[in-house]
Amino acid sequence: MSGARLVKHSVRIAGHATSVSLETAFWEALREIAARRGVSVNALLAQIDAERGGNLSSAIRLFVLESCRRGEVRDEPGEEPLGPVPPACRL
Repeated sequence: MSGARLVKHSVRIAGHATSVSLETAFWEALREIAARRGVSVNALLAQIDAERGGNLSSAIRLFVLESCRRGEVRDEPGEEPLGPVPPACRL
């Protein structure tokens, strides 16, 4: 799996610097979701952080999964969303 390697990014959430480790595929999906919503990745992370109940990295993964299920993430780069549940999002 090419997107399985953990990548750490430094981010600023609610005025605090922190680092988040996620697989490459999740960072790519977050960038795509943020672009579709017209917000920065940091703004999207702040929203996820404000609504989370546990670990930030886990909350981000769950957010991406739910966004994927809603069709906000393309199945393949350059493709339009395929509907409510793109094949790449099916478990």
